Amino acid sequence: MNNNQGLAMVLVLLFGGTLFYLGTDGFQVFTAEGARVNQLMEEKPQFPEITLEDSEGQSYLSSTFKGKYMLVTFFYTACSTVCPQLERNMERVYERIPKTYLGEDIVFLSISFDTDRDGPATLRSYQKYFKSDGETWRMARIPNPVELESLLDVFGVIVIPDENGNFAHNSAFYLVNQKGALTEVMDYTKIEEAADTIVELLEQGGGKK
Repeated sequence: MNNNQGLAMVLVLLFGGTLFYLGTDGFQVFTAEGARVNQLMEEKPQFPEITLEDSEGQSYLSSTFKGKYMLVTFFYTACSTVCPQLERNMERVYERIPKTYLGEDIVFLSISFDTDRDGPATLRSYQKYFKSDGETWRMARIPNPVELESLLDVFGVIVIPDENGNFAHNSAFYLVNQKGALTEVMDYTKIEEAADTIVELLEQGGGKK
């Protein structure tokens, strides 16, 4: 290899590395999901005002939970792939939060995006598989499709229906702070890490022990 060829190769590598750096947000992300999470953490969007209907058929505004943290998941009960594990891991995080915080300083909220099938009775039956008590951990739906789409869009939740009534979707733990702003998007497979993050924030916030 002569000097010109060597110089050309170096330039190509440098140019390629620059493109890679820019294209992966400074080597911090390598997937679309990572980029989505980074963007959410930069924007810290507000949880929009929506009406929820829970497993008991009670309806209330999301602002009911202002002043408390919310740990949120998105699921549907007919899911046979990721959703059962997502909610099982939610349960395992729930078990790691000191009981004096539950309902007082933080509420757990699992939201179904399958509003046609996941009515109150279905949600009530589904929550029995976990430790959702309908109060400190609620399973609910958003009956208004416009409001549902607004929340999914704000939190970057991708939901793609198929011809068989199933959905392809991404999954995570979404932690909303006392002012209604998204403050953490956490890997739902990292249970202890999620629980430790939440407890630390609760303790810093002066919650009860």
